[in-house]
Amino acid sequence: MRWILGVAIAGGDFGCQIDGSCPTGSTQLPLNNDGVAQMKHFVQDDGINLLRLPISWQFLVNNKLGGNLDTGNLAKYDQLMQACLATGASCMIDIHNFARWNGGIIGQGGPTDDQFVSLWRQLATKYADSDKVVFELMNEPHDLDVGVWANTCQKAVTAIREAGATSQMILLPGTNFDSAATLPTSGGAEQLLDIKNPDGTTDNLLLDIHKYLDEDNSGTHAECTTDNTDAFNDLAEFLRGKGRKGFVSETGASKDASNSLINENSDVFVGLVGWGAGSFDTSYVLSLTPSKQNGKLVDNKLMSQCLIATWVNSEDTAASDPLPSVLLATAMSFTGSSTEALLTATPTATTALKTTSQSVSKAAQASGEVVTVQIAPDPTVIGTTSLPSSLTTLITAEGVPGDASYSVALAKPTSTQTQTQTQSATPTGGAPSVRITTLLWGGVLASLFL
Repeated sequence: MRWILGVAIAGGDFGCQIDGSCPTGSTQLPLNNDGVAQMKHFVQDDGINLLRLPISWQFLVNNKLGGNLDTGNLAKYDQLMQACLATGASCMIDIHNFARWNGGIIGQGGPTDDQFVSLWRQLATKYADSDKVVFELMNEPHDLDVGVWANTCQKAVTAIREAGATSQMILLPGTNFDSAATLPTSGGAEQLLDIKNPDGTTDNLLLDIHKYLDEDNSGTHAECTTDNTDAFNDLAEFLRGKGRKGFVSETGASKDASNSLINENSDVFVGLVGWGAGSFDTSYVLSLTPSKQNGKLVDNKLMSQCLIATWVNSEDTAASDPLPSVLLATAMSFTGSSTEALLTATPTATTALKTTSQSVSKAAQASGEVVTVQIAPDPTVIGTTSLPSSLTTLITAEGVPGDASYSVALAKPTSTQTQTQTQSATPTGGAPSVRITTLLWGGVLASLFL
């Protein structure tokens, strides 16, 4: 099952050095039509469902440490954020300062915890109502006291939640540049996983993970490689033992082994983000920036072969294992009648929408007609058979997070009693729409009536 596949839309981080100096004059937010077009292309054409939007602390406050978000600069960043949200993807705020401000470490002789917390409180207030916004507290902290850093992160998490962003994902970064290789040991994962929400839970608090998979782990080689994956295996076992999850928010130059490895450990890794596109020139060694050909954006080989293709291939491999079967009922109103809809994850190799009298709940027992949607491991097409003549409504079933969307038209049956709708079908005849969101989470299916 695919989870989250993302791309960094770089530019807001340009000029940032590992000492946390980020000259605002170097910032190159990809606000032109090409930047917006890239995001649309990645989401609509490539199936990307998360976009990471790096930005510097200095830019957001216009070099006034501890000050309010600068109105003009925030408007520019928000323009990028709104364009991202408009694609339907999740959008990650990445503060790209390496846990520093102009050489000083946050909470350790440099900016105070209060100044850092003020930044996140303001950002959380701004985006509290956007459930698709992800908060990455900091890009690649390094050379710091991880116990003190974890305490700083706890304060930021508390501020974010108390500002009203109560359910959004927050990524907790460790030291040593947040490397997967050291997180379970010296990187601070133990301390970071002790961080809690104000209510005492750890809901949507994920370990942030970075790792490049080129030959020397530097992220400076375009060649795909299958080396250096042991760190992911070790980290997966660590997270599994803790009962927690992580998110690979930056990686590059990956091949089959890396992406399939993420999928094989999807119980603990929720996805990955490739670096990077946006304002990067196409000549940059790890550029994922598409080129324009005949008026269309076209992915380069690194994007198409090393990120998208390997991810799809690893999904196909994972899909060979049957999903457990589970039935959940959701009431829906159809044109001309009322019925009960049951979403079914099935281990069979086919997909179908069909009427059935199977009883799985009191609600289903009370219904004269039950429509069962069977979602197989590789549901590229959902077919319909034996439909009640009264059904003229469109159902959109979409996987979250990361699964493709499927539209199934419930129309009056044809003489063959069989209709097939592929992805992105549209309603006909002005029929009203009902949406069921299907959640495939750790092999368990859930449904929400929207």
